[in-house]
Amino acid sequence: MVLTRQTIIHDGPGGPFESVAVVDDAAAGPVPGILLVPNVLGTKEADFLYAEKVAALGYAVLVADVFGQGKRTTREDPDAGRYMNELNADRALLRDRMLSGHALLKDMPAVDAARTAAIGFCFGGKCVLDLARAGADIAGGVSFHGVYEAPPFPNATITAKLLVCHGWEDPIAPPEATVGLAKELTEAGCDWQIHAYGHTGHAFTDESVHMPEKGLAYSADADRRSFRAMVNFLDELFG
Repeated sequence: MVLTRQTIIHDGPGGPFESVAVVDDAAAGPVPGILLVPNVLGTKEADFLYAEKVAALGYAVLVADVFGQGKRTTREDPDAGRYMNELNADRALLRDRMLSGHALLKDMPAVDAARTAAIGFCFGGKCVLDLARAGADIAGGVSFHGVYEAPPFPNATITAKLLVCHGWEDPIAPPEATVGLAKELTEAGCDWQIHAYGHTGHAFTDESVHMPEKGLAYSADADRRSFRAMVNFLDELFG
């Protein structure tokens, strides 16, 4: 196995964008492709490392830039959510950027375009759900500590299977929002599952987060369990 990273500058709605592909150069042929959507801060080293973990399982991964080239923030930034908020205010643009990113994934030489999925973290979890709501031809999507409210317009038919990995004490997605998502997906006829982790808040996969007073903190148990749940889910889709 020879994992490599490749920066891809590409166009799209409101572009240009700068995404990063992680592939195994020693793979014998096209493999299933995974679109990985980062959290509120945009693409960063932690996402590339997670992508390498996923690629090591036998997938080609595209870490998707949905904000635009050069549009990144840090936790110390007083307006860290500004690029996310722009897309929260324009869910149609968010949808279109996700569809564009998925098209880029399918065009990658290392990817079997007929077998793709998407995973996302925090805001990226919302992006994955919106990609499924747009009727994208992904086999499945995984939301890690995502955000659940539906767009303010009708969805297309959801064909993707969905796995939602959720911290039960997440202040950004309280129980009523989680139940609301389950109701939405049930009414849509979607094949869905929600794994809720007790005593767990938001951002539980992010080792850099420790703000328990705000309900945001890393959880080694939830991180490990959700990764295993994702592995099993992808095996079900593509095994």
